[in-house]
Amino acid sequence: MKPANRTVPWSESNQLYLTLRLARLRALLERKAGAEVGSSTVDDKQLLKISKDMASPPAIESLCKLFGLSSFERDVLLLCAGIELDSKIFSLCASLQGEPVRNYPTFSLALSLFPEAHWSALTPAAPLRWWRLIEVGSGTALTQSPLRIDERILHHIAGVSHIDDRLMGYVEPVETSKHLVPSHKALAEQMAAVWSNATHGKTIPVIQLVGIDASARSEVAAAAGELLGIRLCAIRAETIPSSPAESEALMRLWEREAILSNLALMIVCHEGDTTHALHWVEAARFPVFISSRERLPFDGRPVLTYEVLKPTTAEQRSLWKESLGTEAARLNGHMDLMVTQFDLDAQSIGSIAAEVLKTGEIRNEDLGDSLWQACRSHAHPRLGDLAQRLKPIAAWDDLVLPKQQLETLKDVSTHVRQRMKVYETWGFAAKSARGLGISALFAGISGTGKTMAAEVLANELKLDLYRIDLSQVVSKYIGETEKNLRRVFDAAEEGGAILLFDEADALFGKRSEVKDSHDRYANVEVSYLLQRMESYRGLAILTTNMKEALDPAFLRRIRFVVQFPFPDAEGRAEIWRRVFPVHTPTEGLDALQLARLNVAGGNIRNIAMNAAFLAAEANQPVRMSHLKRAASTEYTKLERPLGESETGGWV
Repeated sequence: MKPANRTVPWSESNQLYLTLRLARLRALLERKAGAEVGSSTVDDKQLLKISKDMASPPAIESLCKLFGLSSFERDVLLLCAGIELDSKIFSLCASLQGEPVRNYPTFSLALSLFPEAHWSALTPAAPLRWWRLIEVGSGTALTQSPLRIDERILHHIAGVSHIDDRLMGYVEPVETSKHLVPSHKALAEQMAAVWSNATHGKTIPVIQLVGIDASARSEVAAAAGELLGIRLCAIRAETIPSSPAESEALMRLWEREAILSNLALMIVCHEGDTTHALHWVEAARFPVFISSRERLPFDGRPVLTYEVLKPTTAEQRSLWKESLGTEAARLNGHMDLMVTQFDLDAQSIGSIAAEVLKTGEIRNEDLGDSLWQACRSHAHPRLGDLAQRLKPIAAWDDLVLPKQQLETLKDVSTHVRQRMKVYETWGFAAKSARGLGISALFAGISGTGKTMAAEVLANELKLDLYRIDLSQVVSKYIGETEKNLRRVFDAAEEGGAILLFDEADALFGKRSEVKDSHDRYANVEVSYLLQRMESYRGLAILTTNMKEALDPAFLRRIRFVVQFPFPDAEGRAEIWRRVFPVHTPTEGLDALQLARLNVAGGNIRNIAMNAAFLAAEANQPVRMSHLKRAASTEYTKLERPLGESETGGWV
């Protein structure tokens, strides 16, 4: 009975093919040296049969095809490999060159040994040296210098594939995502089609990916490569050497690796100097993506730019369902609220869901709240240095405002809560993408309750409130202000935060006549803000003491304008009735008499708190006498006299 035919693994066949090639080379060296030639001979038919039976060509043959090596150059490479793999070839080299110490291959030996030798193979522009397949050591002459096969190439022809260790620390593999959302999958298919349809002989176009979500850009690029059978690696632009010689050497090393392993490169550009990255893109002959937040300029090489957006609301809803599994059914209407308020990528949704679910058993009514709080906290670290997080405590009962202003504030919260229904379900977003941002201007003098109203809205909507630190955002350096504002809006959009631009006239002031470059860039900042305010998914609140100082273009784009009036006597009395916490002991307070103090709500709060400290020190309840003394201190701060008309008759 005949044994069943066994399919020989490629690695075994490759090893056999290389061994026979080296045996053939060894026989040639033995004949040249006049030594006794081994009994076994290797002919072309034997090599051809092994090659035909292999699933893919032997590594040495595919390498020759990839780098365009002639038969002579292949033999030189095999001679250098033989030194490493066959000890007899080692000694034969010494014998042929007449000196025991010259036990290494040289160009001189190769030129005299191989029948199809040609001098052009020795030049730096020829494949052996251009691609660093061999290394030329030091010697008195080029032809007498030692030759050594590059270690990465030696491993490759031996059938062991790995990324060159000299690239470690520069490039790293990009993993493909198992669950690409449909919009990102469609982008990947478009890019793959562009490269696969590129005209033969022309430079393949660079694909530039721009957008907020860096992880999504990587996933889309990796998916495009996978469709073409190409693996993707990434290099950070800032790690590319600044020295031209080092940069060129690294590029050559990568390009060789890309050819050997069928790789594409993604250059990841963060904000900063991208000069070296742009040089690589312009000079590279290999498939390259460039990933950046904003579009980068290029000259010469064709570039196609694709914007990678966050997953759509429908896709985010699907991601939540997938990440939560059977628990998703417990959310009821919470899921629509989450995808409306928070703009998260697939990675964030997966990690938030996993974090919440691993905490253990959560009651149905608490699951939505737990996920909501986790989404809120997502943007905290990214906003820390540019904005101050305010803890919203105030509620509707703390606001003392005319009825019209209160109704407008409640309309603001209604717009935030009902965006999904109006924009998506009812189709307003499909009609126009402009004007979908919700913005409000709170105008009025200091102390009239503008910041408190922002707190009330944040409390009502269960969202974080961030007050923008203008000293950190506004920069004297051209372009830096826009970058800082972009960071603020992007981070806040993910975390669904409410942005509070206090004293906004400093940032959103009227655009000036252009007299110099500073005026021009200041106007660019204002224009950027106009555009970003319109596209911001969350709620942005601007407060100002000087409404007339704001740019009219802003006022046209702001959805709500709430004028916070100076409180009249009735309003001041109501503020006095509400200003003390329930646990504060009071005695004999007269809200109508206190309302004669002609100050705003913020000053009333200062007076009440100062009076509480005086009463606490005296171990007494808060009385009119404490308030009179505290009022005197506040008026001194305001540089106003405290007259008898305001405090006369106080007991």
